Amino acid sequence: MAGLRMNEGVLRRKPIEHIEETEAGEGTRLERSLGLWQLTAIGVGGIIGAGIFTLAGTVANGTAGPAVLISFLIAGVASAAAALSYAEFAGLIPKAGSAYTYGYAVLGELAGWFIGWDLLLEYTAIVAVVAIGISGYFSFLVGEMGADLPNWMLGAPSTGDGHKVDLFAVVLCLFVAYLLNLGIKNAARFEMVVVVLKVLVVLLVIGVGVFHIDTGNYNPFFPYGVGGAFTGAATVFFAVFGYDAMSTAAEESKDAQRHMPKAIIYSLVISMVLYVAACLVLTGMQDYKDIDPESGFSSAFKSVGLSGLADIIAVGAIVGILTVMFTFMLGVTRVWFSMSRDGLLPKWFAKTHPTRHVPTRVTWIVGVASAAIAGFLPIGEAAELTNIGILLAFVVVCVAVIVLRYRRPDLPRSFRTPWMPVVPAVGVVFSIWLITFLQWQTWVRFAVWLVIGLAIYFGYSRRRSELAKTERVTKPETDATSP
Repeated sequence: MAGLRMNEGVLRRKPIEHIEETEAGEGTRLERSLGLWQLTAIGVGGIIGAGIFTLAGTVANGTAGPAVLISFLIAGVASAAAALSYAEFAGLIPKAGSAYTYGYAVLGELAGWFIGWDLLLEYTAIVAVVAIGISGYFSFLVGEMGADLPNWMLGAPSTGDGHKVDLFAVVLCLFVAYLLNLGIKNAARFEMVVVVLKVLVVLLVIGVGVFHIDTGNYNPFFPYGVGGAFTGAATVFFAVFGYDAMSTAAEESKDAQRHMPKAIIYSLVISMVLYVAACLVLTGMQDYKDIDPESGFSSAFKSVGLSGLADIIAVGAIVGILTVMFTFMLGVTRVWFSMSRDGLLPKWFAKTHPTRHVPTRVTWIVGVASAAIAGFLPIGEAAELTNIGILLAFVVVCVAVIVLRYRRPDLPRSFRTPWMPVVPAVGVVFSIWLITFLQWQTWVRFAVWLVIGLAIYFGYSRRRSELAKTERVTKPETDATSP
């Protein structure tokens, strides 16, 4: 009987029809103020960043050559399979939490906890990794201007002589936390402006670069074979998500059921068009063997005598990658907020600011945590924390959308994933395939984090969740009416 009760607990699901009513507690309300294009900007801000400014050059140089274009297309198709699944859920369950909330409502409490707990680490680590990357660009530009900065503030310990902390990265994390605490409306305005500037820089790169393309650079198109393009897809896949973090803001959308599915699809389509055009320009301007793996577009423009534009691109890269930090810090704070409101973590974390209606406590905690990771871990060690959780979230969402479509076909859906169940199945298969590329150290870190999470769930969350409380209230009534 004890085992049966435990199974009933971990498999209990959030009732989809009553999610709106059960999540409107005092002091835990988020403000609905985001429109369609603000949501789309957040999605584009999360997708376009290191993919164009760093990964495109890295993959072109050493993995795929000009076929980096194919790498992005393969990754885009695979990501679209997951994006369409997210879009169906975003219209059906327009609440904070994204994959965590979807998993909880369809697959049960333990599955929801599993993915939510995982995303807390993954999203926080992504914020830290991006901050370290921006810090590197920033330190370079400051050095180019002739400033002589002390070594102690230029990197984490073990990354260089005299390095004590990556101070720029720490400040960036805290700055993004400050922006988010201004309120979602003000923060989204800032994000919109920065995303527009980023897209303009990318369009400038494409518009100018297209006049310096030498079609001879496209030959051979597959210098590393077709397999190189597929291997490159596994690398650049991590540059074509971001809509998953954006979907955590569903509860702050003015009309989430209509706008969230559109914003997810629009953000991925816009980003993929820019990625494909940028890859054509990059590999057309310069032979793939000569592309700088770290600053591909800067080196490409220098190679054709446009060094001034190369500096503008470097500044654009800094501004552009900043929006990735914004999107993923927004994501982790909303997942944490939702888990706390559901009682799986202490309710103290779910309190929102009385006037700005944002989860201030959680946001500052994430800001400090990401700052600590960015300030004291080398970028390689921090990056190893970021991969597996996103892929597992994709698996959970794609499986859940299939299960719910057949379990509850009657539910009103503002968007329906096409070609069911083939599309979500493609998302599952591709995500699992990419997981096989991860290093064993990633699995060890993931296992340690999972064990900690399971200890918290069975020691605290399973008994204190809102659904557990509801069960304790209703069970005596059921027993009393039983013959």
